[in-house]
Amino acid sequence: MTSPRILSFDLDDTLWPVGPVIAQAERELFLWLRELYPEAVREHSIESMRELRARVADQFPQHGHDLTFLRRQALAEQFIAAGHDESLADRALEVFFAARNRVEFYPDVRPTLRRLRDRYRLFALSNGNADLERCGIAELFDGHITARAAGAAKPDTRIFAMLLAEAGVAAHEVLHIGDDPLADVVGARRAGLQSVWLNRDAREWPSQYAPPPRIVTTLSELV
Repeated sequence: MTSPRILSFDLDDTLWPVGPVIAQAERELFLWLRELYPEAVREHSIESMRELRARVADQFPQHGHDLTFLRRQALAEQFIAAGHDESLADRALEVFFAARNRVEFYPDVRPTLRRLRDRYRLFALSNGNADLERCGIAELFDGHITARAAGAAKPDTRIFAMLLAEAGVAAHEVLHIGDDPLADVVGARRAGLQSVWLNRDAREWPSQYAPPPRIVTTLSELV
């Protein structure tokens, strides 16, 4: 492994556990809808809203990388079916995003990023729709590449190519850190980047992929 100039980080399940965050955001959105627009959820539960988004994803495969589009489109369909204007989907999305960005960082995240920031340029590289400003760590990063902006989600090489273009470096000068074996490790390797697998919970590496070049159990091990 050569010395990198850039460190790029996945966000969800790398810097914070995302499952509880999304679950809480969906609960808050559902309660908001039930209070202000009950007709929109009269035939729905949180689970059926998830199923609607899955149907929307099947209907718009060209937008499969864009989680914001899929959620907004599903909400728009809900409002239209209830006799409301679909523009209400934007208000509903804001309710969701307000909660979606109230994340609880793993304990090692902030101190490690601050130390690494002194030596490297840091970028975020995420398939999700978290907002670094709202999460409170934007000042630690030089940039944030999203699947929506790149038009492709990890492990597609296009999102890594957008990172290289924005950072102005060659692929071998970037070390990408993430929790997902395929999206983060295999995807980075296919794009020519160096990679580290963050395995916080002692998972087995998938046997169908070549072993990861480096494994850490906390971000502090990077230092």
